[in-house]
Amino acid sequence: MSARDRALGAFAGLAVGDALGMPTQSMSRTEITRRYGRIDTLVDAVADQPIAPGMPAGSITDDTEQALLLARLLIDGDGRIDPLVFARALLDWEADMIRRGSADLLGPSTKRALDLLQSGADPAEAGRGGSTNGAAMRITPVAIATPPELDCLLDAVTEASLVTHNSSLGIAAAAAVAAAVSAGVDGASLPEALDHAEAAAAAGAGRGAWSAGGDIAARIRWARGWVSGMDSATLADAVYQVIGTSVAAQESVVAAIALAQALGDRPADALTLAAGLGGDTDTVAAMCGAILGAQHGFAGLPAGPVGTVLAVNRLDLGPVVDGLLEIRGRK
Repeated sequence: MSARDRALGAFAGLAVGDALGMPTQSMSRTEITRRYGRIDTLVDAVADQPIAPGMPAGSITDDTEQALLLARLLIDGDGRIDPLVFARALLDWEADMIRRGSADLLGPSTKRALDLLQSGADPAEAGRGGSTNGAAMRITPVAIATPPELDCLLDAVTEASLVTHNSSLGIAAAAAVAAAVSAGVDGASLPEALDHAEAAAAAGAGRGAWSAGGDIAARIRWARGWVSGMDSATLADAVYQVIGTSVAAQESVVAAIALAQALGDRPADALTLAAGLGGDTDTVAAMCGAILGAQHGFAGLPAGPVGTVLAVNRLDLGPVVDGLLEIRGRK
């Protein structure tokens, strides 16, 4: 399998996971079961869905849209991210979402940071309180554009996270996802990629402003050992009840990696289970999809859902991935 196959799988896995979780995001597990039953494919959002009411099956959310935005900035900037340009692009994105009548807007850390920037704050200071999963959910293009060598990868992750998630938790979370994806694109096995995620999270915790919360590297290490060998029902309970699926970085990022650990040879099962868990389902499934997509490649993802997501959202991921890999080849 080529690096391009794996990179395309990572971006497509992100989009498919995002779309599978779209109709269930911000809903409890009990409510998901009541309204949808078991999530085993792409479904339309119900009319009273709290974030995406009535959205058609296969629609992506902010996770993929912001990842595509970041990818375009990386390509246009020859691998660099200007924080003020990124901030303006995020504000323009949200304004467009509002014009479209969407409630799927900027997350709490990103919104707070951009409000501070508009008030004149220094870009390096604006994101110091960002400890949620916003940087991690959109980090896949950085992972594709950057080899897995730790110092180089951490520099790229920190630059992409600085304006909104310049905290120990925000950077550690984004570094974990980026490391797993980047190592996968290079051909690392799943255990090797998740080991690299743990190492990157430990190193990333030393970047940015310190933020209180469970250490992400330690939680990844514990969760990987705990969930290995669990059946799907036990796994769902473990992730939802103990690891957590909220927007907190130390919950949702660890949840995504735990699902990859337990169901790494069955990406379709991992993503549909993530979509039915409750909480920040679209983001957990998107991050898990990016990690497993880098492992299995484009052809290793479920063909029907992939085709639907690409068609519904008119996505052409090939040129984006090619531009990111061109940057990777120069680093």
